[in-house]
Amino acid sequence: MNNLPSASNQKAEIVSISEEKDLIYWTIKPGITTEVLKSAIRATRCVTLNDIFVYLDKKDIKHFA
Repeated sequence: MNNLPSASNQKAEIVSISEEKDLIYWTIKPGITTEVLKSAIRATRCVTLNDIFVYLDKKDIKHFA
């Protein structure tokens, strides 16, 4: 049972959009526009990539993972 990975052991990818190069990186990776990414961050009030993907899936916004 100790071989199972726990959620606390997994690192969440933090989306940083403070610099232009970071913003471009995080829009290219999932295949979304900067407006969609900023909107998802505002809507979720979260900056973890997993939470943003969950939001995009709920809104049926196409992205690549």
